[in-house]
Amino acid sequence: MSRNASGKNSILVEDLFFSKTWDFIHVYIPKQTDGASSTAKNYKQGLKAFRIYVNEVAGVSTNKFRFKDCTYDFVLDYRNHLHEVKEYKETTVNNRLAVLKSYMKYVSARDISLQQFAFSISEVPFLRTPVIMQPIIEDTDALAAILSMPKNTQKGLRDKVLMSILYDSGIRVQELVSLNLQDVSLNTGEMYLYIHGKGNKERKVYLSEKTAALVRQYVKEFHPDRNKGVPFIYTIIKGKQDHMSIRNIQKLIKKYADKVKNDYTDLPDTVSPHTFRRTRGTNLYRDGVGLPVVSLLLGHADMKTTREHYASPSIEQLRDALSKGSDVLPEEEPLWPDDEDEISRICGLD
Repeated sequence: MSRNASGKNSILVEDLFFSKTWDFIHVYIPKQTDGASSTAKNYKQGLKAFRIYVNEVAGVSTNKFRFKDCTYDFVLDYRNHLHEVKEYKETTVNNRLAVLKSYMKYVSARDISLQQFAFSISEVPFLRTPVIMQPIIEDTDALAAILSMPKNTQKGLRDKVLMSILYDSGIRVQELVSLNLQDVSLNTGEMYLYIHGKGNKERKVYLSEKTAALVRQYVKEFHPDRNKGVPFIYTIIKGKQDHMSIRNIQKLIKKYADKVKNDYTDLPDTVSPHTFRRTRGTNLYRDGVGLPVVSLLLGHADMKTTREHYASPSIEQLRDALSKGSDVLPEEEPLWPDDEDEISRICGLD
């Protein structure tokens, strides 16, 4: 606190909780996420939701709410309010909480006097979220039917290539649409993709020989001049090449999946790009690939994510596991004995 010229108490601007939100949203986040507008929007929404809580629920105006007012208990009450009063899902509440923690980590790095507040907020626990195993394509014939569904046309080749890459590499659809031609190795023995993933992390993902052959065919058809700076998978908008939208790819995959549903009734109700990713990761695990390798291939920051969402054994594996040690169980016996007196007793005729 400081005193102004009139002697009344006033609050220093740098003590106000929201004094650094503009820099955080418009300067720090874009640099950290390589300009991803969706990430900045998410942080802005999160901080705006917290400001509304401060104003309308806690009854504190924005120009009076200080960093020292943002205590462990205050943030815990905010978390519980979102979950119990607003009835937000656990994932939404945790997202809002993560935004606050990230913001406090940022401001405490700029001003070490705020580190005690940042540490206190960092200790507020996230809500436990139920782990739900999303469906995958269990039938390999159904998967092959979807991947082979596009017609033998130019657009059909494009669709076949993008679906094959999504399944074969297990990359996220956002990672696929962000690729430029320069991110695809074409002049080496083994073809790989140079992926710019979540959190600005980069990794190489190799393609199988079958997918690599399709990609070479696609490049010959769609990128004859080998201009490396153009989008790898693109659409033409007003005469200009632009990255294909995620929504467009979602619609394409749904269209092909719907065409084979009559023949493969066990397909998930909705087949999306992420269905291919989950299916690939789960199949790798079931084929004996270790979790650390699967996690690395999928670009997971935490192997816990791989374990919780991809380490799903098949029905055959469960059946084989349950059959082990079953020798001690008694053998089946005939239902009706040969003894006439016993038969009469069972029938209630003794």
